[in-house]
Amino acid sequence: MNRPLSFSDTFDGILELVDQLRSEEGCPWDQEQTLQTLSPLVLEECYELVEAIEIESDSGRLEELGDLFLHLAFQVSISEEEGTFTRSDVFASTLRKYIHRHPHVFAGQTVNSVEELKDNWEKIKQEEKKESRKSTMDGIPQNLPSLSLAQKIQQKAARTGFDWDNSNEIRGKILEELSEFESAETYEELEEEFGDLLFSVVNMGRHSKIDPEKALRNANRKFVSRFKSMEKLASRQGKTFSELPLKDQDDLWTQVKLQEGK
Repeated sequence: MNRPLSFSDTFDGILELVDQLRSEEGCPWDQEQTLQTLSPLVLEECYELVEAIEIESDSGRLEELGDLFLHLAFQVSISEEEGTFTRSDVFASTLRKYIHRHPHVFAGQTVNSVEELKDNWEKIKQEEKKESRKSTMDGIPQNLPSLSLAQKIQQKAARTGFDWDNSNEIRGKILEELSEFESAETYEELEEEFGDLLFSVVNMGRHSKIDPEKALRNANRKFVSRFKSMEKLASRQGKTFSELPLKDQDDLWTQVKLQEGK
């Protein structure tokens, strides 16, 4: 089979690249991949793209977008091989769905606010899924990161009116869950109460319009950055950070924070 030696700078070009990689003359590793084996890599590429966006790395975003498009092309190509659907089916389905969900753009519907637009969006989604979804909680991807999953569950519940009136009420719930955690006597009870505490903290973030996953990712990055700075300070002083007593480590932590102006 004749294969092109170059590919167009389009998604079609990436699809052609994947087709060649999976052909008989292609790459043995690519040939043996399945939807299931590639699934974790798709998720990994999504996280890497999100990180590039959050740290405002233009070069990183360029690279990770390309990697994600490659994995999307693999999913399409393998689905075609299995006879599930074609690449045209993917694009046609997407176009139909999002044209239908934007009647204020394509069907002359008038909306008076962003909130009304969001409400209409949810109504359209529910109408589309009414035959397959019997509960408000149906359709939530269970493999979301736990903080994101908790937020999604809470958002779904809130749309039915089942929600806290204000953040002060949630603060009381957090203190209640913290007290129950401190009173737990077994590991199983500790684990359960800790989960309830986290769920309540996510609720506080949701009411403050904070994405808990993003907030924790930022906190993780900040801690790692400060920890590396502490190690460097210790090294400049001719010391090994891990061998320092906790008080000296805390002093280095304070120095790093002061350098940051915090």
